[in-house]
Amino acid sequence: MNQEIRRIIVAVLDGVGAGELPDARYYGDEGSNTLANTAIAVGGLSLPSMQAMGLGNVTTIKGVAPCEAASACWGRMNEASPGKDTITGHWEMAGVVLQQPFPTYPQGFPKEIISAFEAEIGIGTLGNYPASGTTIIADLGAEHLRTRRPIVYTSADSVFQVAMHEEIYSIERQYEICTIARSLLNGKNAVGRVICRPFIGSEGNFTRTERRKDFPLDPPKTVLDDLVESGRTVHAIGKIYEIFNGRSITFWDHTTNNAAHTAALLHAIRNSDCSLIFANLEDFDMLYGHRNDPNGMALALQTWDAALPEILGELRPGDLFMITADHGNDPTTPSTDHSREYPFLLVTGPTLAAGSDLGILNTYADIAATVRDGFKLAPAEHGTSFLPALMAPR
Repeated sequence: MNQEIRRIIVAVLDGVGAGELPDARYYGDEGSNTLANTAIAVGGLSLPSMQAMGLGNVTTIKGVAPCEAASACWGRMNEASPGKDTITGHWEMAGVVLQQPFPTYPQGFPKEIISAFEAEIGIGTLGNYPASGTTIIADLGAEHLRTRRPIVYTSADSVFQVAMHEEIYSIERQYEICTIARSLLNGKNAVGRVICRPFIGSEGNFTRTERRKDFPLDPPKTVLDDLVESGRTVHAIGKIYEIFNGRSITFWDHTTNNAAHTAALLHAIRNSDCSLIFANLEDFDMLYGHRNDPNGMALALQTWDAALPEILGELRPGDLFMITADHGNDPTTPSTDHSREYPFLLVTGPTLAAGSDLGILNTYADIAATVRDGFKLAPAEHGTSFLPALMAPR
C-alpha cells in the first residue's frame, strides 16, 4: 500500500437496493429491485454523478447507462445476516453478523407484552397490528384524541412502534413511554427497535412530525468501538447515533431529513478530522419506499445525485468515500415493507483506484474489515477488506 487512509466516509442511502438476493423468495421479495424498478416506473432516472461513478455497472437501470471509464469502483454486497431491517444492515456494516433474525409480529404483539406495557404506562392502547404509519394514524388518530390511548403497531420488520399526538402527550412523555417499552421488550421479544412516532393535526389531516426517535438494542462490539478504543473518533449523521444506541459516537449531527443529512455530510467532509464519518439518509426508505411512491423515490435519488459533485469535490487525499444501502425498499411492489436486496456499493477517493468491479462481496462486514485495514486495527471474525483493490494509484 502506498497511500495512507486518513478518513473513511460512509453514506447509506436507506432502502436503495440493487436487486433481489438469492434468498429473496423466502422473504416474499422475488423481483424486487429498488433502483431498476423505480427507474422503469418513472420512465428512466437521471443520475449523472452516480452514473459516472459506475452505478449503471451494478444493475440495469433505465436512464443510467454503464460507464466504461467509471470514476469509482463498484460492486454489490450480500447480506450474511438473516432479515432485512435497518439495524441488521448497519450492524453488519460495522462487523456484526447475526445468526438469528430479530423477532417479528405479523399477528401483532402477544397479550402478555401489551398488558405489561399498558400496566407500566397506566393506560390502554389502540391498534396492535402491522400497518403503515400514515394509514394507522388516519384510521385510529381520532380515537386516540378521544381516549388518549397510544397507538401501537408493527410491520414486517422487527419494530414496536408507538404513535402519539403531540398535543396529547408531550414529546418528553412520548420518549419516556417508548423507553418503558424498550425495557419490556427483551429476551425472546427483543425487537430490533422501539420507534416513537409523534404526529400532529386533526381528523382527516394527521401528519407525522420529524421528532421521531428510535430506541434500538445495544449492539455487540463493532468496529466503531475499536476505533474509539484506539484513540480515533467517529462522526455520526442522522439516525446512525440511534442505530448504535449512541455507543462509540464521538460527534453527532441530529439531522432529520435528506436535505439536512446531506448538508451535515458536506460540512463534516469539509471540516471534520474524524477517522470515520458515518451518515444515514432515511427519506428514500421512510418517505418513499414505505409509501410505495416511485416518483418521490426518483426525485430523492436525483436530488442526492445533484449534491454529489460538491461532496466529491471536498474529498481530501487520504479519504475513502463509500455510497451504499442497508436493504431494499422497492416502491413498485405491493408490499410497503423492506425488501431483501443487494445494496450497491460505490467507492472512491482522490488517490484511490477507479474503474474496477469489486464483484459481489460476501457480507456487508467487508466494510468494517476495510475500515480496520485502513486504520491498521486487528482483523475481526467477519469480513474481508477490499482496500487492496483500491490502493493502485489513479
